Amino acid sequence: MGDARRAAFRANAAARGMPDPAKFAALSAGQAAAVPHVAAHDLGAAAYAIRAAGACVLADDAARARAAEREWQRAHLPAAVRALVLDDQQRRSAICWHAFDD
Repeated sequence: MGDARRAAFRANAAARGMPDPAKFAALSAGQAAAVPHVAAHDLGAAAYAIRAAGACVLADDAARARAAEREWQRAHLPAAVRALVLDDQQRRSAICWHAFDD
């Protein structure tokens, strides 16, 4: 856990002052490293990755890029947890910047 926390701190520090695409990608990595022991934080890394995808393109294309990233993530969910994750996304999208809204 100590190694994971140090990695998360480094990723979060790297995010400071960066443009949104890089910032959100770094925060996604930091979130993934920091919270595997806390089930309630499971959606953070995915939500930051969706935000990063939207921030990498022109504003007119952002919604499409976010949707594509969200669908890519969902397509790669293991069957054993797919229904659980999709339900969690629906219930908690509002606290994740609505990243999981379809």
